[in-house]
Amino acid sequence: MNILECKSLSKAYKRGKYVLEDFNLTLPEGRIVGLLGPNGCGKSTLMKLVAGLLVPNSGEIFVGGEPVGEASKALISYLPERPYFNPQMRVSELFDFFADFYLDFDRARAEELCSRLGIDMKAKLKTLSKGTKEKVQLILVMSRRAKLYLLDEPIAGVDPAAREYILSTIISSYYEGATVVITTHLISDVEEILDDYVFLSQNGKIIASGDVKAAREESGMTLDESFREVFRNAR
Repeated sequence: MNILECKSLSKAYKRGKYVLEDFNLTLPEGRIVGLLGPNGCGKSTLMKLVAGLLVPNSGEIFVGGEPVGEASKALISYLPERPYFNPQMRVSELFDFFADFYLDFDRARAEELCSRLGIDMKAKLKTLSKGTKEKVQLILVMSRRAKLYLLDEPIAGVDPAAREYILSTIISSYYEGATVVITTHLISDVEEILDDYVFLSQNGKIIASGDVKAAREESGMTLDESFREVFRNAR
């Protein structure tokens, strides 16, 4: 079954200036997908459209066969590019909030991941570093039993030493059968956990996509090298 279907999707913030235009994308269940492209290519806009935070100018979106709405939102766990929690809240209070708000939130899992990363659950967000705040938010998002995880730049503010742990432990241990979509410019860091890739051009068009392993075998290049080559030729 396909978890995500975008059909003839278009979104413009100003009349005639489309971030995405006649955009089509289908993603199956049980895959980790890298949504990759330069700044301004529509990656974050697409995530917000799928999450139901923005309304398209035209086109359709289906999540698990459901149009965007209450039913589709229940299947999605979304990590925005910027933290949005009250800085006065303690980590434990955020867990309380998620447990009350989301029926699929696994608090025991969240606490275990927090412990592994050495994060003090009694600490207020305002006392944590930028990278630790992002770790807390990622733990919250990945501790839901969702069908589709949308992660917008999940490791951008995390120190290099913690990235490998976050990718291998938090993101890669998502719930069986779910799909994870990651937007990032740190392609070399995420490449090893990706099953599929989608390259977006500056005007929000898909210019290449496929299975990561097959692409590496065919081209003889890493995904990061292929990304640079594709955009060099597209200019």
